This record gives sequence, C-alpha cells and structure tokens, in this order.
Amino acid sequence: MTSKNFRLDDFIAGWIGGASSVVVGHPLDTVKTRLQTGNGYQNTLHCILTIYRKETVMGFFKGMSFPLASITVYNSVVFGFFSNTQRLISKYRYGDGWHPCGMLDLTVASMLTGLMSVGIGAPVDLVKIRLQMQTQTVLAENLQLAGNVSNGTNIPLRSVHIPNQQLYRGPIHCISSILQTEGIQGLYRGAGAMILRDVPGYTLYFIPYAIFCNLLTPSTSSSPHPCSIWLAGGLADGAVLPHRRPPACAARSATTLRLVFC
Repeated sequence: MTSKNFRLDDFIAGWIGGASSVVVGHPLDTVKTRLQTGNGYQNTLHCILTIYRKETVMGFFKGMSFPLASITVYNSVVFGFFSNTQRLISKYRYGDGWHPCGMLDLTVASMLTGLMSVGIGAPVDLVKIRLQMQTQTVLAENLQLAGNVSNGTNIPLRSVHIPNQQLYRGPIHCISSILQTEGIQGLYRGAGAMILRDVPGYTLYFIPYAIFCNLLTPSTSSSPHPCSIWLAGGLADGAVLPHRRPPACAARSATTLRLVFC
C-alpha cells in the first residue's frame, strides 16, 4: 500500500470521500445548478418544490450515476496527488519526504493540484450539468423561434418549455454526442473558468486543511486522528467556500449550457 515516499492509501481515502460527497451533496448541487442557469425559480425553496412536483424525488438525483462513477476517481486523484506532491517537494528540498512542508511548499502543491484537477474535472462537470438540465426551460432564441416564422406569427423573445425533453440518454451518450458535434474541445467548454476557480480555490482549501491537521494532531502521534481530519476538512471548506465557489460556478454552468439546446 505504501512505498518510501508514495502512499496509495491517500488515493483510497479520496475515493471513499468522493463517493460519500456525491451521495450527500448531489441533490443540493442539482438545485444550485438549476438556480444558476434556469429561469422561473423565485428562490431556493420554490426550486426544490418545483423539482419535486414535476420530477419527484428522482429529479434531485438526475445525472448522479456519472458523478458517482467519476468524482470518486476525481477525488481520489486530487487528494492522492496533493499528498504525494507534498512528499516529493519535501524530498527534493529537504532530502526527506516526511519533512514538514512550509507555506511555500503547500502553496506550490495546492496550485499544481488545482491545475491538474481541471484536466479531469472539466469533462465530469460538463456532463453532470447537461444531464441535470435535461428538463430545463429552453430559450426561444436557441430554438430559432424568436421573430417572424413562416406562417407570419410573431413569437416574442421568451422562454418556452418542452415537456420531457431528453437530449441525452445517459452519460456515455452525452459524451459521445459532445465529441461528435463539438470535438474533444467540447468536453472542456468552460475550463478557463474552472482554472480561475480551482487553482486559487484549492490553494485556499489545502493550506488551511494542512494547517488544521497539524494543529489537531497530538504531539505524541505521527499522524492525525480520522476525526481530526474530518474536522480540519470541514473547517477549511467552511472558511473558503463563500470566496471560491459561486461566481466561477455560475460562469462555468452558464458557459457549458450556452449551446446545449441549440
């Protein structure tokens, strides 16, 4: 499971954490995506009730199979990459992979992790958003319904709803459709916004995370207790979440959905 400087258990822990986070967080993530990119929702409660009435409980878990399969791998790679990058930096700078990292070391490891995460996370995020928005309102201009039509009827610029619209049968069909219509670059639509979000975002997350882990580790122990790691993760995420997520997420969602229904 381990070597002198490389630890596989960091990847396993990230995989388990990723699966747990998807199951718990996907319903709220669906609501967040609908609010950021949708029309007709008055507030969060109205969005929740609308989804439940029109799509039942399963509407909150729309598109979850792909994140469950992919984000587990994503989290595994992110946490494994960060932990092992720390050790590689310590090995290079201090000659000992277990030497405590300084602030500069943590910053470099965090930024590299954020940059690497976009390569995996951009396609995952795009497919997840498109599957979540399957039944979302379609803008009239995207369907080329705005203006005068052949029978002379003038359709104003507005939103129209197409019941039970299903562009994608599932994540695999979604990926293949994107590749056929947009090419490989289509899977990375909005990646620029993700870089602006994740590079500083992971830096703001992992530095407090590492600091809290060190503070919560007893001096008699070589590694933090699992409860200390959970607490450190919660404190770090709570400290930086308001500053790193919403604007870039909104831009990312809007960019990836811009041509979905064209």
